[in-house]
Amino acid sequence: MGREQPTQSQSQMSYTVEQLVAVNPYNPDILPDLENYVNEQVSSQTYSLEANLCLLRLYQFEPERMSTQIVARILIKALMAMPAPDFSLCLFLIPERVQMDEQFKTLIVLSHYLETAKFRQFWDEAAKNRHILDVVPGFEQAIQRYAVNVLSLTYQKVPRTVIAEATNIEGVSLDKFIEHHVATSGWVVTKGQGKGQLVSLPSNEFNHPDLKRSTADSIPLEHITRIFPVLG
Repeated sequence: MGREQPTQSQSQMSYTVEQLVAVNPYNPDILPDLENYVNEQVSSQTYSLEANLCLLRLYQFEPERMSTQIVARILIKALMAMPAPDFSLCLFLIPERVQMDEQFKTLIVLSHYLETAKFRQFWDEAAKNRHILDVVPGFEQAIQRYAVNVLSLTYQKVPRTVIAEATNIEGVSLDKFIEHHVATSGWVVTKGQGKGQLVSLPSNEFNHPDLKRSTADSIPLEHITRIFPVLG
């Protein structure tokens, strides 16, 4: 869950772009390379927060060269990286006047729904804005992984209906989704009393109060602060 990793097929371009970012992060001449790299991230389903932040900073110095299409793609990729705080980091670098564009208003609303785990509202809003989101492959799957992550931090046992709402999957597709996690994630399916299936999720220090980590094995504070807004 979280940020996607570069693939070998992208390694040469990744190396070149990362070198440009490291050596000349404020050189406007690298702006076209960074824009091309955003499109490469979309097509190859990879992700580089550092390169995208560098591009947004350059747009601040070269506002007339800003591509709203590229900015939208950066924000969508940042949403896909949740629970990492990438969306907020990117949004901080985007001028308020640009944020008033309807597509950016929509992405901000979607971000709020995800941060507050309002998945039903998120999927309803996403369905109304497929024209914005469908340009980035893998978006739906990334959000489903995030939803599963939130459920695993919140519940010891969760009804099938809650999983369906959080992931926007139902019917046979949901059966296969649950079977996959039974095989790979340690889920256990049981029959609830008149309420259909219940799914037991693996215990962790967040969904099981009796589990405590030692101080040496504690989660870094910055990770905890990312999770609290989600569960609030």
